[in-house]
Amino acid sequence: MKLSKKDFLSLGDFSREELRAILDLGLKQKPLAREFKLEPTHPGRVLACLFHKPSLRTRISFEVAIRQLGGSSLYLTDKEIGIGSREAPQDVGEVLSRYVDGIMIRTFDQKLVEELAENSSVPVINGLTDRLHPCQVLGDIMTIIEHRGGIEGKKVVFVGDGNNVASSWLNAAAKFPFKLVLTSPAGYALEESFVRDVIGGGEVDYQWIEDPREALTGADVVYGDVWTSMGQEKEKEQRLKAFRKYQINEEIMGLADKDALFMHCLPAHRGEEVTDAVIDGPHSVVYDEAENRLHIQRAIIALLMPTDKEL
Repeated sequence: MKLSKKDFLSLGDFSREELRAILDLGLKQKPLAREFKLEPTHPGRVLACLFHKPSLRTRISFEVAIRQLGGSSLYLTDKEIGIGSREAPQDVGEVLSRYVDGIMIRTFDQKLVEELAENSSVPVINGLTDRLHPCQVLGDIMTIIEHRGGIEGKKVVFVGDGNNVASSWLNAAAKFPFKLVLTSPAGYALEESFVRDVIGGGEVDYQWIEDPREALTGADVVYGDVWTSMGQEKEKEQRLKAFRKYQINEEIMGLADKDALFMHCLPAHRGEEVTDAVIDGPHSVVYDEAENRLHIQRAIIALLMPTDKEL
């Protein structure tokens, strides 16, 4: 399937059918990759990986993904490029497009990613911004499909502030038929303007609930995230106080469905937003989730970059 967009910047840019095609390819390729039977469909292709934020999963998964497709990667930090300071985004996009076959960027400003994509003739993939984390959430959905057969009709409860992961979960809820609940203290929910833009006049099953116990009751998926993200370090003490009753522990997990999954995008601050008993417990699928970043991103790369090989 050929995707309708050149770039992968937001789940909101694609139809349910296109997102499903990415998921299907990731699920198809995963066992082949594990058994070293994956055909190198993109030999000679080069993916430039631009990082303004430190990374474990994003860097390793993208670099391994392009290698498994037969290509290679370049790791670039802002020290080399200075995008937005030493080099204008439009110049970076134009120049890199002459050298490489795709660009992945993990940065702060969503507008920077969009400007880079506008000025690149090769695909640009959003590896993370302060606004969105689309690759993470699509990998999460792949994990839910593996463990529960699908996401349709499930109740997904996101415990934390209205951050980039929560935003991409809302984009996903506008594409797939499941219930999304965000539970956070007042003042830490998703921005109302963003919610309006995503939901529009459509029927999206989304709810913000301040009381975490009410929110988690009957949940099929309990999703945790750090209370203080990169760039919010000055707010740490304030956030620790505000989110104290939102810790995901065995007691609060007991309110969810007996077969509920616990998910976390990692890194986790053990003892803060989640206890060891939960993240290491029988409900946790956090390492499957982390692995699936590789498989879903490989599928994204494969579908965005043209090839004459069958996928």
